[in-house]
Amino acid sequence: MFRKNLTARRIAADALFSALGLITFLIEGLFPPLFIPGAKMGLSNIFSLAALVLFGPADAFAVVAVRTFLGSLFAGNISSLLYSLSGGAVSMALSAVLLYTVYPRISMMSVSILAAVTHNIVQCLVFVCMSSTPLVFSYMPYLALIGVVAGAIVGGAVMLIFKRVPISVYRRAAELKYGGRGATDRDK
Repeated sequence: MFRKNLTARRIAADALFSALGLITFLIEGLFPPLFIPGAKMGLSNIFSLAALVLFGPADAFAVVAVRTFLGSLFAGNISSLLYSLSGGAVSMALSAVLLYTVYPRISMMSVSILAAVTHNIVQCLVFVCMSSTPLVFSYMPYLALIGVVAGAIVGGAVMLIFKRVPISVYRRAAELKYGGRGATDRDK
């Protein structure tokens, strides 16, 4: 019974992060694009990165997938699902690799910036492959610059959240992540 309850709590936590990311995505969609058509700050990635830090890659990928699918559905732009999901999956994979291999030698903000730039590059590559329009590569420097700014904002927000949220919240998250045994020194 404890294992089922743990799974239910984990699903509820993932659903909460997905819902917060989806709401942020939908609100952000109400504002005009940044300099380039379709360019946004990607503030919903705050919750994906937070899920990665708190619960691990599987949960973060679930948050990205659910938020991307529902965001495309609610925004009425299903055609963007391929671009968003591929960019989100690759950038989350990069974030996971960096977070679990070189963090804390590089900061959370650096992880976020690299992920945001990668997300924009992957989306551009997918668009070029799907549309056979290599002229879109001329947007790459602007997309990289927007990725740096967006990644800095997302990384800064995640760092601020982890500095301001009480430690008891992290202890409860560790119980979800480590099966009720809490984080050991080896797991940290």
